[in-house]
Amino acid sequence: MKKCYLYQSLIAFVLLMCSIGAFAQESSSDDESESMEKKGMHFGFFIGPYWANAYTASLYNGYGLDVNGAQNEFASSLMYNKIMFEYGGGNGQVDQIAQALGVDPQAAGSNTWHFGENDMPQDMRYSIAFLVGLNGRYSMDKKNAIILNVNASKLKITGHFTIETDVPLNQNQLSGGQYINTFDITGSEQRMMFQFGYSRIMGDNKRLNFFMEGGLNATLAKFDKNNIKIKNLTIDLTTAYIIPNSGAPTTTTYFPKKIGIGFGAFASAGFNVTMSPKWTVQLLYSPTYDKINIGINPVYKLQHAAGVRAYYNF
Repeated sequence: MKKCYLYQSLIAFVLLMCSIGAFAQESSSDDESESMEKKGMHFGFFIGPYWANAYTASLYNGYGLDVNGAQNEFASSLMYNKIMFEYGGGNGQVDQIAQALGVDPQAAGSNTWHFGENDMPQDMRYSIAFLVGLNGRYSMDKKNAIILNVNASKLKITGHFTIETDVPLNQNQLSGGQYINTFDITGSEQRMMFQFGYSRIMGDNKRLNFFMEGGLNATLAKFDKNNIKIKNLTIDLTTAYIIPNSGAPTTTTYFPKKIGIGFGAFASAGFNVTMSPKWTVQLLYSPTYDKINIGINPVYKLQHAAGVRAYYNF
């Protein structure tokens, strides 16, 4: 449903821009023989889908990082400490996990639910997101321009983990005498991209031409949220649970570095549509090769974006 809504929105936007361009063209008295591309500053906006590389989705897998920036072991992971101790009846506290599952609380000799290392999330991934931004260019002539773009996106990360119970719950499967129940783990991340580069229009058609562009890209990324949900119980994984005076493992912070900026490059290619002396629309595919500089060992990866850019020619 979300994908359909995204593509329907893009189609509606393209049709709207075509209508604006057609109206402007009819009302313009400029000579058709004059080039429609103008020198000077052009400002506009961009909107389209954004596909983030799955590499950094593992930051939201419930393990968390230690003070040195390395991933915790299972016994010191955020999920283990949250589920087993803070919410699972450890240290004499109320077993909120059992309450959420609708089973008897944990007691000596009676383990009605089980959470182990094999139950940790294994399939973390980013959902397709919207990328929106303000874009500008300085056209030096009919074909060459210097561009400056600022685009932003809020990403959602999703995955699943399991808890085994001795009694069946809704939507579970049986394995080795235990019922395996699947629950959601989610996260969110904010990104802002700054791009500076060069654009070149190919061809001499007054209306429709192919174009290419490229340049430097800087991505500012910020870790936002990370939660797990066991039926109606939502657990925040962004805070550590420290167990005082206990031999049980403890955790520290989730991320030593929750915000960072990484540098790379971007490229775009698509069609430049001159709709009137005032409006130019571009349909483009725009990948970036950059580093999302938060979490464990950030490396350069390819991200993908596509969409519609509309310039107003001053």
